[in-house]
Parts: sequence; C-alpha cells; structure tokens
Amino acid sequence: MLRVISTHVFLRQRLHPGLLDLLARGGAQAIELFAARQHFNYSDRAHVREIAEWFRSNPIKAFSLHAPLFPDLEMGRDGAPSINVVHPEKSRRIDAMDEIKRALETAEQLPLEYLILHLGEREDTWNARTLEHSLTALEHLQAFARPLGVNLLIENLQNEVTAPANIREILATGHFDDIGVCLDLGHAHLGEGVPAVLGALKDRIRSTHIHDNKGDKDTHLWPGEGSIDWTETIRDLKTAPKLEAGVLEIHYGLAEPHEAVPTRAAETFKLLEL
Repeated sequence: MLRVISTHVFLRQRLHPGLLDLLARGGAQAIELFAARQHFNYSDRAHVREIAEWFRSNPIKAFSLHAPLFPDLEMGRDGAPSINVVHPEKSRRIDAMDEIKRALETAEQLPLEYLILHLGEREDTWNARTLEHSLTALEHLQAFARPLGVNLLIENLQNEVTAPANIREILATGHFDDIGVCLDLGHAHLGEGVPAVLGALKDRIRSTHIHDNKGDKDTHLWPGEGSIDWTETIRDLKTAPKLEAGVLEIHYGLAEPHEAVPTRAAETFKLLEL
C-alpha cells in the first residue's frame, strides 16, 4: 500500500514547497492535494506551477486531488454556497461541476492519478432524483477527467447518497466500471462501522482516507487517538484486491507546530505497518 499524506493537515495555510518537504520527511511516498483556494489555489496558474515544479524535482508522486468543497477563500464562512453536484437546484449543480473542472485542470501540469469526489452533503437523502444527479455528474466529470489521465473515486460520506449500497447502485446503473471508491475510515466508523463498509465496497476500493475519531464527531484525529480498531482495519484493508494507497487525512487543527508533522506521520505509518 502506497504511503500517502493529504495536505489537509496544512489547510489553513497557503501550500508551498516547504510544507511539501515536511510531508516528504514524514515518509510519504506520495501526496494528496486538497483543492481549496486559500490553500492549494487551483485557479492560480503561478501557484499550480510552483507546486508542479516541486513534484518534478522530488521523487514523491502527486497521487490524488481532493475536489474542492467551497469556491471561495473562506471555506464558505463568508456565505459562499458549498460545491454540491447533486443539489436540487440545477444552477448549483452546474456551478459545482464547473468549479471541480477548474481544479481538474491542474492535471495539465501535475500527473495526478485520481480525483476524490463528494456526492452531496450530510443532509442529502437518497431518492430517484439524487441517483439521476449523481449519474449526470459522474458522466460529465469523467468525460472531462479521462483525457487528463485522471480517474474518479467516490468518497463515502455521512449521508444517504454515499451509503455503500447506494454507491454500488450508482456505479452499476451508470456502468462506471473504471470509477472506484476512496474509503474514508473515519466516516465509516461514524456510520455502519468500518468492517461493514469495507466489506460492502471491497472490490471497488482504490484509495483510503486514514484518520481516527471517538465515534461521535468527524474529528480527523491521528490513528490511535480515537476508537477505531487499527489492527483489524489494516488487516481487512489488505484483502481489498485493488487498493493502492493509504492516505493520512489529518485535521488541520492538529498540525501545530508544523515541524511535528513529519515525526507524527512517520510514527503513524509504522503503527499501521504501511
């Protein structure tokens, strides 16, 4: 399993080569870039070029890109609507897909393998309408991503739309044989439980977001600080036949001081035997 760290741990800061150096020192073989304008500004060609040059100068892979969740610099705190490709309003869905395509354009400079995609938000429910909107979004984004060499991965969230059975229905109905799943272990722990979600999606899992919580809130703790059984989880993950990477996705509030991140990351990779 490829050892990967998400830049989510530095989300409050503009991403720069110094922060990428810290992740590399932590033992990362690859990095997941979190697309947020105040952090990795995918709409700023100079910023994208700066990050791309770092990857060209280092042996670390640009493995995946997490799709943006908000279109502004404040993560929605100034009132900007969230990015939701299954929103009931057509204009919101169109705006959401346009913003994600802007982020995908970074693959022209960065050799990304995957885009991690959210289908809906916590309150979104499962019905015929959300199935239709999910199919439309995946068809549209897949057509845009494929020529760039990027494949889509659906992340399981804390909503009905991405319950394991519904993810499987979306993929089967759309005949999306080349779209996989990014298994978020923290979200699974807060829902049906890691063993159940992993078992239901095992053959579709290509990547996984690794973080912990205490079963009450999505706190994105370092593994070992919550209540996930990591011995059992890592053993089960290794049975997923197409799993490529374990991605540490740690909350940005736990990154102080930044210099501690390489040590914590290295300890965590060792703990998880990645």
